Amino acid sequence: MDGIASDVAVGVKRSSDELLSGSLYNSPNSSVTANGSDSKKLRVEDSMDSPPSRVIHIRKLPNEVSETEVIALGLPFGKVTNILMLKGKNQAFLELGTEEAAVTMVNYYTAVTPQVRNVPVFIQYSNHKELKTDSALNQRAQAVLQAVSAVQEGGSPSSDAAGESVLAPAPSPVLRIIIDNMFYPVTLDVLQQIFSKFGTVMKIITFTKNNQFQALLQFSDPVNAQQAKLSLDGQNIYNSCCTLRIDFSKLVNLNVKYNNDKSRDYTRPELPAGDGQPPVDPAVAAALNKDSTSLLGTPSGTSYSSAGAFQSSLGAISPLSAAAVAAAAAGRAALSGHSGTSGVLLASNLNEEMVTPQSLFTLFGVYGDVQRVKILYNKKDSALIQMADGNQAQLAMSHLNGQKMYGKIIRVTLSKHHTVQLPREGLDDQGLTKDFTNSPLHRFKKPGSKNFQNIFPPSATLHLSNIPEDVTEDDLRLLFSNSGGTVKAFKFFQDRKMALLQMATVEEAIQSLIDLHNYDMGSGHRLRVSFSKSTI
Repeated sequence: MDGIASDVAVGVKRSSDELLSGSLYNSPNSSVTANGSDSKKLRVEDSMDSPPSRVIHIRKLPNEVSETEVIALGLPFGKVTNILMLKGKNQAFLELGTEEAAVTMVNYYTAVTPQVRNVPVFIQYSNHKELKTDSALNQRAQAVLQAVSAVQEGGSPSSDAAGESVLAPAPSPVLRIIIDNMFYPVTLDVLQQIFSKFGTVMKIITFTKNNQFQALLQFSDPVNAQQAKLSLDGQNIYNSCCTLRIDFSKLVNLNVKYNNDKSRDYTRPELPAGDGQPPVDPAVAAALNKDSTSLLGTPSGTSYSSAGAFQSSLGAISPLSAAAVAAAAAGRAALSGHSGTSGVLLASNLNEEMVTPQSLFTLFGVYGDVQRVKILYNKKDSALIQMADGNQAQLAMSHLNGQKMYGKIIRVTLSKHHTVQLPREGLDDQGLTKDFTNSPLHRFKKPGSKNFQNIFPPSATLHLSNIPEDVTEDDLRLLFSNSGGTVKAFKFFQDRKMALLQMATVEEAIQSLIDLHNYDMGSGHRLRVSFSKSTI
């Protein structure tokens, strides 16, 4: 079984109250309304009976919870399109842009209990397929949602009074992070996994100032920094401790000199390890003094000296610590004495009739250089995927977990294995294992490659490059339509060697990338396909 049972990440048990909970109201196909006049009694249904819906029902919210805090629960998973607050009942409904985003959100919070203001809340699918809100009665919630949407789409938030205090245009892609009440150690890798939910993390520098652990973290886009600040500021990494205090830095770019446990430049893997104490660039030092704020944080608490103590402390854990849970489960917590991280992923719930080592190599290769792939002989809906290093594994996991491939929503977690074993010589494993170590298709083998700066989550819009001069828009539309999807839009770049092409869904775009990346276009041109952050 290749140790599958031991690959299941440490989870938080759902309480019996959560398992018995159900959606509000009762008509499975109706819309939730906010007119306050529905006199039907609330009833509790088994949540397992509710099919997936893009409307999420949130219960047991703390008193005086804000709309921003509720919206923040959904932000890491996609666009939030509507919200309905039922403050008298400590409940809310959140509508996401797609059902896929809602499925990812529910699956994530099934394993890791979500918390708002240190209070566990319960999340499940609603019986309703959409929210219809009375804007007059839900005015503040709508104003906050519009402000968040403006930031998500890269625009300026509305100056509406209700939303004015929530968001301002993001001044920088660099965040300054202070950890208050740091009872357990926080590593650079944990920060990377937490913040990568909101976009591509480019660089991190960690340091201690005034006896407090602090970090500077740079996103590829200021909008991502804004979303992360909105969602994570004031949250705890672990239950009741390690509180994140987040502000925008005065810096707009970080200069990282070494890649080690104190600093990391994910765009430049060739940097030396240094002595473990990287010097801070003078510009950074000056900015730190300008950024300095007075926080009522407690000094660092007891540092646990063993991985066992670290793992045993994870009894009640916040949603932000999913990365730490996975790290502990995979035996790669920094406290265990291992400086490196495992680069092997376990992908499960695969379509065993369709999936191949090559298709997994192509998809996961968007986020790193895949070395080996093994589809498990006795469990062909699961596969082990070995990336070049732990950072690439984390990047692939954060972007691909919960995505739909060949009609099934895949699960991606860190594996306990540190390498994927090849079959013994002479043993026929039916082509289930493949070694890609020397593949010419690795995207990141060149040190400092620009590809590191163009890593984006799966999206319906694809970036095409290496297009021959004689290939037309119609040629490319036909090619991508033949892969089984619908081309919604197309746009050539000025030099016509590159283009943007938009499929109808993210799933279709994933399928097209698997089928057509490295497609032979003739004249020695191999088509390169990537996910784009742009829309047409």
